[in-house]
Amino acid sequence: MKKLLIVDDHEVIRLGLRLMLEDTDLQVETEASSAAEALQAIENQAPDVVLMDIRMEGGDGLNALGRMKLDHPDLPIVLFSAYDNPTYVARAVALGAAGYVLKSAPRERLVEALQTAAAGESAWTREELRRVTGALATPRLSQDIEVPLTQRESEVLRQMALGLTNKEIAKMLGISYETVKEHVQHILRKVGVSDRTQAAVWAVRKNLV
Repeated sequence: MKKLLIVDDHEVIRLGLRLMLEDTDLQVETEASSAAEALQAIENQAPDVVLMDIRMEGGDGLNALGRMKLDHPDLPIVLFSAYDNPTYVARAVALGAAGYVLKSAPRERLVEALQTAAAGESAWTREELRRVTGALATPRLSQDIEVPLTQRESEVLRQMALGLTNKEIAKMLGISYETVKEHVQHILRKVGVSDRTQAAVWAVRKNLV
């Protein structure tokens, strides 16, 4: 049996996952409802594989992924999300996740991804990797060039890399939608990339998020 840690801030989802995995070789050893609880559980329980939500109260699962991989580089972590967001997928790949499963995916896909990850293999599908390969392989991203972003542009880029839309960024920073659009164009031009996903990967590699 492989020991599984489930990290999700919704009790009903944690319960559903427990029931879903009952007849498999994955044993839900423990649960956590936040990134902080998850980090503690990893230290105490030493799970074989982690299934973690991305958008949680009190913290971003992608930031938690980065911290977990620093302390436990060999621990397979599969992200579980309601959002089919290419920026999330690109950041997950860049941060070393073992896979990414949508909450709308069939049970078989989830079980297979967890078993594959627990066996120490990549649970990414070819299609998912193809979607972000272009972003990860952009030449500019591998060059260590200082990009002179203004403070506001850095703030906008950080929110973009967290997967927020222009409308959400405008609300978060208290500026107009048009201003955000302008900042995004400046950022893409300065960083030398063609879309938000590539900019997000660049931000991850520069440790801006």
